Amino acid sequence: MATDISTTAPGSAGSSGSAPILRVEDVTKTYGEGHTAVTAVANASLSVNEGEFVSLLGPSGSGKTTLISMIGGLLKPTSGSIQLGDVDISTLSNKNLTAFRAQRVGFVFQASNLVPFLTAKENLTYVATLGKGYDRKKASKRADELLGELGLTERYNNLPEQLSGGERQRVAIGRALMNDPDLVLVDEPTASLDTALGRQVVQLLAREIKDRGKTGIMVTHDLRMVEYTDQVFEILDGKLSAEGTGTEKAKSH
Repeated sequence: MATDISTTAPGSAGSSGSAPILRVEDVTKTYGEGHTAVTAVANASLSVNEGEFVSLLGPSGSGKTTLISMIGGLLKPTSGSIQLGDVDISTLSNKNLTAFRAQRVGFVFQASNLVPFLTAKENLTYVATLGKGYDRKKASKRADELLGELGLTERYNNLPEQLSGGERQRVAIGRALMNDPDLVLVDEPTASLDTALGRQVVQLLAREIKDRGKTGIMVTHDLRMVEYTDQVFEILDGKLSAEGTGTEKAKSH
């Protein structure tokens, strides 16, 4: 029987409000075998509560993208477990992983990755067909609401090339939230933005995640942005460590 990926959603019966909604336990990812084997992530463990927004720091090649890809179901770990709610995603079949990503995970990528020939609104309504199965009317209404909250009311019908870098990232945030996911994963959202605009985008992400009771993880190399996150983890050479709160980490540098 196929795994039910939608049972016991965060905040529902059987889920404690203070208990971690995301648990990563002793996760390792190794590429290759024998003397050519390379371990990208080694025995990583972390837990994140519902409503928390955490940051994952690390330089290029440290393993942070590999780790977040495993958490989002884009890669399978070599060993260890990753649990969201009551679902151990590391045990899901490829078919169920695809459904899991569409229904329970929202992604915000470094370059926004909007579909270039779709308008801002269409970029949101398109993903609705892949996830919760909204009908056209409901999808249109939800897209309008999200874009309005993100300050893009006048940009519904603009193509990505007609938007600024900050506006494209806001559309990407709306797209990530379109299917009401439990988990939002954000990969270097400020990489192509100046400091002021980067702060606006991260503040917006933090507010949306907290207001909606979601769980969020942001991959970044920019220490200036961690103050907006609840916890900070750092990964170096595939080894993960807890670095305290975002405020503590920001003050220490």
